Amino acid sequence: MDSKITFEKIPEAISLLITEVRELKLELGSIRDSYMEPDLLTVNEAAKYLDLAVGTIYSMVSRGEIPVNKKRGRLYFLRSELTEWIKSGRRKTTAEIRVDAMNSLKILKRRGTR
Repeated sequence: MDSKITFEKIPEAISLLITEVRELKLELGSIRDSYMEPDLLTVNEAAKYLDLAVGTIYSMVSRGEIPVNKKRGRLYFLRSELTEWIKSGRRKTTAEIRVDAMNSLKILKRRGTR
């Protein structure tokens, strides 16, 4: 995005700012979690961290849906891996989709004028 923001570009700029603030919050949360809480979690701790039932965790493990480590018949989860797993399922907001569409149209228009 250009450094000069015109009135017409305000919605795009706000959407970009919202996205960047959201990403910074996630990064800061991950950093805080890694310093304040242990990274290795048991099934019960993982269930609490994800706000899911323990049975749901076991079901997700058996279906291979969640990152897990197994040692001597016990399951362990890395908080950082669970955080990344959650982030990977993030969906874009309508505003973000709109900005992406506008940017794609700009690129297509530029290609068509050459």
